[in-house]
Amino acid sequence: MKTLIIDSATNVLYTALCFDEKVICESYVPGKHDHASVILVEVEKACSKGNIDLIDIDKVIVGVGPGSYTGVRMGVAVGKMIATLESKIKLYEISTLKLMTSGIDGLVLASIDARRGNCFGCILDTTTNTYIESEALVEKTSLEQNKFDASVNENEYKVNPLKVIKWAKEVAEPRTLVPNYLRETEAERNLHD
Repeated sequence: MKTLIIDSATNVLYTALCFDEKVICESYVPGKHDHASVILVEVEKACSKGNIDLIDIDKVIVGVGPGSYTGVRMGVAVGKMIATLESKIKLYEISTLKLMTSGIDGLVLASIDARRGNCFGCILDTTTNTYIESEALVEKTSLEQNKFDASVNENEYKVNPLKVIKWAKEVAEPRTLVPNYLRETEAERNLHD
């Protein structure tokens, strides 16, 4: 099984390619709102390192957010595009926060800056894949008052691609996949004012 993993919802563009239980390659490309310029390049690099064509992929897993509004949309759009290349390519989704916690065992606090002292965050028990604190838009200080063993943020995290593959959920109809924004965009909020 050839699996491509893509997440563009944070300040780090993450891609990985796995063949069954073997990680062929993974990359972490730091950026600031510029993942559009490198996302397809990173996908192409992963396929090149695996010596495969894009249509040889069996499944693609995309991080669906929460996170940067444009970043989340970008990764989801690329994943949907790949899943429609060939009917055999299956699309899977995973929370970006779960993806960020996958490299650490225990109770892990994951947070993505949402400005004004807020974050998109959760606390996940990564040994059982169970939320201790569900994903939400919260004040960062209130989330930090809970018990946790380690924390990760949108700039620093280590992914365990094999855990991501286990946690991801199949999307029955790729065209229906929508990102998890957890809040309205600023433009949508301004419409209500």
